[in-house]
Amino acid sequence: MSKGNLWKEFAKGLWDQNPVFRLVLGMCPTLAVTTSAINGLGMGIATTVVLLGSNIIVSLIRPIVPKKLRIPLFITVIATFVTIVDLVMGAYTPKLHEALGIFIPLIVVNCIILARAESFASKNPLLPSIADALGIGLGFTLSLTVLGAVREILGAGSVFGYHIFGKGFEPILTMILPPGAFIALGLLLAIMNYIDLKRSEKKG
Repeated sequence: MSKGNLWKEFAKGLWDQNPVFRLVLGMCPTLAVTTSAINGLGMGIATTVVLLGSNIIVSLIRPIVPKKLRIPLFITVIATFVTIVDLVMGAYTPKLHEALGIFIPLIVVNCIILARAESFASKNPLLPSIADALGIGLGFTLSLTVLGAVREILGAGSVFGYHIFGKGFEPILTMILPPGAFIALGLLLAIMNYIDLKRSEKKG
């Protein structure tokens, strides 16, 4: 596969097939953990590592996997990488691991991971599968980080834990509560749709 095609497979996850804002996948962790930018970043990186590892293995074993066993085998592969990520985060980033809680083990059932394994990695060679995983993973990470940053800025007056407003700032506490996740997600979706509309108008 040419470099241009590899770039195309990578770039699609950043906008056109962004898992959060375009495919609307992985909504459970997206809405639950994005109370801050660091939580969104941590969850995104953890998911990307699992996605990359599972895509690599699934792509490599695809010629020998019986069709009837592919889903159980894919889930086993994904669960293995989730366990590794869970243990590493627990050892080296305990505070973040504690903040993300049950949502780290639940990466096993994240529809983004299984969807990429089934629809892409099981049908494509290694390099395109790596590009696909990195693009979708980066798109997911950026989405969660931006969403978390918006909620943290409006709900706590800070970003990545650093206060950016003066003492007179009154945070909108709703933004770091569950309803705030839906409000922020809706606003960001509206912005992306508006940008797409303007792009379409320019193209005629």
